[in-house]
Amino acid sequence: MHSLSVLTNRGRLGRYLLGTCAALSAVLLWALAQGSVAPPAEAVAPQPTATVDAKGLHALFGSENRVIRTHERVIAVTFNAAWNDIGLDSVLGELARRRAPATFFLTGDFADRYPAVVRKIAAAGHGLGNHSFSHPLFEDLTEAGRQHEVLAADRALRAAGAGRAMTPFFRFPYSETSPAHIKEVNALGFADIEFTTDTNGWKGTEGGMTVDRAVDRALDALRPGAILQMHVGASQGRTEVIDAHALPRILDALSARGYRVIDLRTLLTL
Repeated sequence: MHSLSVLTNRGRLGRYLLGTCAALSAVLLWALAQGSVAPPAEAVAPQPTATVDAKGLHALFGSENRVIRTHERVIAVTFNAAWNDIGLDSVLGELARRRAPATFFLTGDFADRYPAVVRKIAAAGHGLGNHSFSHPLFEDLTEAGRQHEVLAADRALRAAGAGRAMTPFFRFPYSETSPAHIKEVNALGFADIEFTTDTNGWKGTEGGMTVDRAVDRALDALRPGAILQMHVGASQGRTEVIDAHALPRILDALSARGYRVIDLRTLLTL
């Protein structure tokens, strides 16, 4: 569906990063933040150690990463949040019961409105990723506008208290990517992390979705290295969160099929 080519020439990549002040600033800020808050004893996920020039992060640059490159029966679970925190407590509870890690891609606007939620996710041991500030279509913005969306979201997440849970991961709004836009995001110090499949639970029953269909979509796309996208929160006027109800069934089915859930942050370690 999409190219997963990777920049592997370390020399070229080094010159590319060093030539961009914004890239160094963003990556250095992220790396320094890793030592700012100690993880709680009950944290679900490990806290990998990464450096500014970690091979793991660099290997993700230049790519629209929709799968983890592995033959192992592993899968990454991710959640987006832009509306509100409905369903979050249920999701965190299920993840904790199964000691399963996840990465939450939040908009900066969400972080500004729900700073306590940002801290709650971080305290539970999960990773936090950047999902832009206001969730616009990037193709409708100027390069300066796209840069603002990424960096404003990063500032909002840090201000909310993301601490060591912050990752150098970015997910495009609507998953609308392009090689040029991915290059811009990489220049700011972020790797693009998309997904193999979306459960589409965010559509709700009015959009024709049910818990059964969300579970089926997740399992139909199951493969080594799959990245699953789900959502917390509900759009205005709705109170149901199908993905929160589907999550325990999905996790049970993954385990029954011999898969284990891994933390995306392990991709950053050497």
